[in-house]
Amino acid sequence: MYITMIASECAPVAKVGGLADVVFGLSREMEIRGNDVEIILPKYDCMRYDHIYGLEQVYDNLWVPYYNRRVHCSVFFGFVHGRKCFFIDAQFEKNFFNRGTYYGCDDDAERFAFFSRAALEFLYQSGKNPDVIHCHDWQTGLVPVMLYEIYQQAGLTHPRVCYTLHNLKHQGVAGEFILRETELYRADHFIHPERLQDNFNPFAINMMKGGIVYSNFVTTVSPRYADEIKHSSHNAGLGHTLYVHGNKIGGILNGVDYEIWNPETDIHIPYNYGVNNIDLKFGNKEVMRHRFLLKNDYKPIVAYIGRLDSQKGVELIRHALFYSLEHGCQFVLLGSSPDREISNHFIHLKGFLNNNPDCHLEMGFSEELAHLIYAGSDMIVMPSLFEPCGLTQLIAMKYGTVPIVRETGGLADTVFDADHAYKPFSERNGYVFQTYNYEGLESALSRAIGKWYSYPQYFRELMINGMKADYSWNHPGEHYLNVYNYIREK
Repeated sequence: MYITMIASECAPVAKVGGLADVVFGLSREMEIRGNDVEIILPKYDCMRYDHIYGLEQVYDNLWVPYYNRRVHCSVFFGFVHGRKCFFIDAQFEKNFFNRGTYYGCDDDAERFAFFSRAALEFLYQSGKNPDVIHCHDWQTGLVPVMLYEIYQQAGLTHPRVCYTLHNLKHQGVAGEFILRETELYRADHFIHPERLQDNFNPFAINMMKGGIVYSNFVTTVSPRYADEIKHSSHNAGLGHTLYVHGNKIGGILNGVDYEIWNPETDIHIPYNYGVNNIDLKFGNKEVMRHRFLLKNDYKPIVAYIGRLDSQKGVELIRHALFYSLEHGCQFVLLGSSPDREISNHFIHLKGFLNNNPDCHLEMGFSEELAHLIYAGSDMIVMPSLFEPCGLTQLIAMKYGTVPIVRETGGLADTVFDADHAYKPFSERNGYVFQTYNYEGLESALSRAIGKWYSYPQYFRELMINGMKADYSWNHPGEHYLNVYNYIREK
């Protein structure tokens, strides 16, 4: 099968969050299964070019419609850790992808609408005819719209579209000008409740909604999240659209690339270990303490790794920090925030706790440092308000770090409470709380800390249970192949 991924991120060359890991990991799994996979990305100036092998210009005459003109683009090709990637370089005055950042510009909707049109124009002009186009999140929501409304009429009739929703919080809501930019000229046709019209603003378009309406199948990144967005307030205003198209929506749990995230082979940690020599994990704990100037003491280390924003439960993360310190633990945080107020708060917190020998806050993000924290910590907290999938808990379990999570989205699909889960003990792997408040978090965190101190063998067995679980791309890869074959037959 010939599969084309169109996305705004791909690890490790252009990574902001879990979307990048999914694009890389799923592409790799599809290739292992004998499929031909190509990835189309913007050519950002801030990419990790050191992760691209053999980058060269392969197409220099790509003219992309933009309002009433054509914009000249070049297309580059290179291998990203074995994945075949094409990078679209737009050469005009707006410098859409030469901003020193991936997201956060005032014209993000315009930037990614242009990229979506350019990706399809590249497929069309170069004669590529994939069986499946797999696009991701709002940034590529217009791909199935333009494929159906423009490119099928031009002859690109073969591809079917799978569209994955990674997070409904960001939907690409923009003005009518996006239609003119992409030459979807019939505003009265597209700004319609059953097409692209935003469900709250009748004068705006919603790019994610367009992707849902026009694609052949829609996936979310966990079964629980698929259920939540169809039947709860987690639909972020897309409830009616998801209800109408509910028969083509399903949840497939993300996988983890164990070639990258595996304590037995990880090149970023000083002591490699596995289920059979788990005691070596504690060598990483000592190294991490030395790195962060923490006191070498008989205490568990609780960690948080990830973005600091409202979705992740920032007030509960802060509460977990102080609760851990007050109850005989050390705490390590690695994260950054796109929200200036939240960022400033944690920077202030870092200054306040700077001399505390049991605490370290690392503001910013380092993939290499994340490996050490996963390997050196005893527990990891994820008190999310909502969590479409979550890769942090899956990686933590592989490293024998016990997750403490709220029961939502992919966290509910993957973490099973040590004391109360319906699963047999051999499948229990963490601590879970339901209600989003301080009391709920404390109930799970106190049980985890208590087990670490009072029943170390029981806690060790939880660690081993998590390490033995298979959250590789093997199972989701099979599910995605089923989806691809299903839409090809339609």
